[in-house]
Amino acid sequence: MLIDHFPLVGLRITTPRLQLRLPDAEELATLADVAADGVHDPAYMPFRIRWTELPPAERARSVVLHHWGLLGQWTPKAWKLPLTVFHEGAPVGMQMLKATDLAVTAECATASWLGLRHQRQGVGAEMRAAVAHLAFIHLGATDLVSAAFTDNVSSLGVSAKLGYAHDGIERHDDQGRLRVIRRLRLSRQAWQERDRPPVTVEGLAPCLPLLGLADGPPSDQDRPATTE
Repeated sequence: MLIDHFPLVGLRITTPRLQLRLPDAEELATLADVAADGVHDPAYMPFRIRWTELPPAERARSVVLHHWGLLGQWTPKAWKLPLTVFHEGAPVGMQMLKATDLAVTAECATASWLGLRHQRQGVGAEMRAAVAHLAFIHLGATDLVSAAFTDNVSSLGVSAKLGYAHDGIERHDDQGRLRVIRRLRLSRQAWQERDRPPVTVEGLAPCLPLLGLADGPPSDQDRPATTE
């Protein structure tokens, strides 16, 4: 069975309203249809890679190819987990969790998109809260990082709600004009101090070697001290 070779297909992260997991083929097709229907206001581009400017059919195909590409490049040292977000049993968006040398760095990063029809309902915050729980409680992470353009009010609002702190800026040329990205960092301590939805995680134990944690998540005592 596929789960014997790639146990991440059995991973389930569940919140009161959502489930995050890898999709099967038909669910991936439905997720692609969500992207084709629209991810943001056409007047505003929230992404540095402008994939949503593709025509709807090409945009949908890019979702499928991107999903397969990330899984095809998987290594325990560096991985990107593109979890489909299900609301009321149907795909509504994608929440990625990614890390490099997780057992050493204790740091994960996130990226996401949500179908336009499903926005402004608290889904964005809940799906990021789900992977924060996975990272901090089950993977031994001490930090979760994200980034958004300084005018991306929705994404920055989600980060503020979860307790992220400013972590610097990046300046980018976007089709000949300057756009500034705000880096954000959420520490485990800041996350613990916030109200957050209950989250359950199933099917994780056999996935740990694929996540670079063959010996299990390291404890804080196992890591060398860091200085600011």
